[in-house]
Amino acid sequence: MTSRMKCLALDYERYHKTFRLFLELSSEHQAMSKFIHESLPDIFARIGEGKTTFDVISVGSGTGEVDLEILSQLIKVLPDVKVGCDMVEPSEPMLEKCKELVSRTPNLGNVNFTWNQMTASEFEKHWRERQSEKKLDFIHMIQMLYYVTDTAATISFFRSLLNENGKLLIILVAGESSWGKLWGTYQKELCCTEITQCVTAADIKRYLTAEGISFETFVLPSTMDITECFIPGDEKGELLLDFLTEVLDFSHSAPPELKAGVMSFLRSPDCSSQVNGRIIFNNNLEVLVLDP
Repeated sequence: MTSRMKCLALDYERYHKTFRLFLELSSEHQAMSKFIHESLPDIFARIGEGKTTFDVISVGSGTGEVDLEILSQLIKVLPDVKVGCDMVEPSEPMLEKCKELVSRTPNLGNVNFTWNQMTASEFEKHWRERQSEKKLDFIHMIQMLYYVTDTAATISFFRSLLNENGKLLIILVAGESSWGKLWGTYQKELCCTEITQCVTAADIKRYLTAEGISFETFVLPSTMDITECFIPGDEKGELLLDFLTEVLDFSHSAPPELKAGVMSFLRSPDCSSQVNGRIIFNNNLEVLVLDP
């Protein structure tokens, strides 16, 4: 990454704006919702059989929409169980939005929330200092392993907190997605590795297999319309380019050769497809459900 280019994650307002646009133009949350409603209940039923309490950690809660959808399914499957939920999120604005959403969401009387404004590594340090012996039933990391410096160590720590039949759920972009192809081609130029990692589910599966850790996998088909990126001066297109490249004001801060190369690659059949005149980016996700 050149000195003129700055990481998008450093500007919360801009990042949040690009993320909201991404959700509008992609089917990511719909894909996650389908998994949460169709596959997660069976997982909860297996974990929760015979339990009167159920302890959860959400690592990287964000603004909480997906977390509360997960909790709603948990409550449906295990209506009489008392749920303890640790919400871990370093961004104060995001955590405040999450708290607001919780306050407006019905049927959470059986859920006791603990709010932790901290990173995953700070939470680990905090947990170790408390010397807690508590074990968890379900931990989820949804689209957050991009923001840790050591993915293997992070996975290892949170797995160590699981009950004997607990599960650690990870959602990342699939290795075969357009994200994987973009990062495979331009990782050196785009990824600001002191803040984010260009990691895919394929990378995590290789690590888990090498360590002999058993896991289930689910592919979540998802797409994103990136057509506006190719309309010069289009505000939505420029915001979406920031999100795709993780670079603040990529259209104006990237060297001309890099911008031309990225734009050409995004439009190429290796990365995207054309459907009814629109340019469609493969945003496929993969869910990994790990055993203790």
